[in-house]
Amino acid sequence: MTIEDSKANATHAMHQSAADTHEHKHDEQNSHDHDSHLEQTIAPQDTKGYQRTLLFSFVIITGYMFVEAIGGWLTGSLALLSDAGHMLSDAVALGATLMAFKIGERAATHQKTFGYKRFEILVATVNGATLVIIALMIFYEAIKRFNAPPDIATQGMLIIATIGMLVNILVAWLMHRGSHNGEAHGHSHEGHDTKAINNIADTKEPVNLNMQSAYLHVLSDLMGSVAAIIAALLMMSFGWVWADAAASIIVAILILFSGYRVVRDSVHILMEGTPTGISLITVEQTLIAHPQVQKVHDLHVWSITSGLNALSCHVVVDGEMNIHESSLLIANLEQRLLTLGIHHATIQVESSSHPQTKSHSDALVCNISAQATDNSSHVGHNH
Repeated sequence: MTIEDSKANATHAMHQSAADTHEHKHDEQNSHDHDSHLEQTIAPQDTKGYQRTLLFSFVIITGYMFVEAIGGWLTGSLALLSDAGHMLSDAVALGATLMAFKIGERAATHQKTFGYKRFEILVATVNGATLVIIALMIFYEAIKRFNAPPDIATQGMLIIATIGMLVNILVAWLMHRGSHNGEAHGHSHEGHDTKAINNIADTKEPVNLNMQSAYLHVLSDLMGSVAAIIAALLMMSFGWVWADAAASIIVAILILFSGYRVVRDSVHILMEGTPTGISLITVEQTLIAHPQVQKVHDLHVWSITSGLNALSCHVVVDGEMNIHESSLLIANLEQRLLTLGIHHATIQVESSSHPQTKSHSDALVCNISAQATDNSSHVGHNH
């Protein structure tokens, strides 16, 4: 081989290496940018619209709460008083929800590595629990009124309840519109990976649980106003004094079910449950569909907050795979997971000859424990 041939080969090798490095960086950069962009559209940017809606709703609800409380006291209507009490919980819920979104925007720290987004779920849990407590209090007071119905100024009750219904309709409309605009904003971006974004938009991601809990507060309050109107009309038309207590019980039942659903969904997230709409079998099949992935184990999928899902798993590959190839593999798997609505993935790549891989059973999930059960198992997992 001549000196010129050697130089040409060396130059070609350098160019090929640079091209591979550029491709690797480009793929990593696209994956990072795409993932970062998606997280921003789901969390920080979406909550801006939520926050404006919550602020307007908080002012309106708080203002009319005092009107309805005074009206309920003057007319002697339990339906109005219970609705005013529920409005008070609405005001607290809206204020707490707004604060949760603000706190959730804080950046991650060394002590809070996932940031403060989970605070939204804590507030949603409290909101759901207050709905349950309010329902039980209404039940108790309504039973007392069945035994001794008080005199009620039905005309004043009807006027105040009607105004309350209109106020709640306005607030519910504002919150529904704000929620819809936020979702549209989060899914309207076209860019490098339009297909992946469209696939994500097609999957039914859960609504923001924190916003949903506040919205349910307002809807149940709206139902309380409607019940008070019906009760007032029945008492004015037929003299049914028990209608006030009966309407209160119907509203309490609706509030109880709404609160239960919010608490159930919040606890599921706090318990690191698999997000609604995501199947572990589908996730496994998506990962194994890649020709370089032989097996998947130690699979965990959970929600950091509503609409922001995370995953960790081990994938088994050919033992001859180098670091550069595994990096490209991880980037490709992350893009596949995005189509399932999983936005933050931590993937450990290992070969079939790895000691930990040999100790694993064929189970997709594993039991996390404080220490290993034997010398062949890795610390923290039982199989």
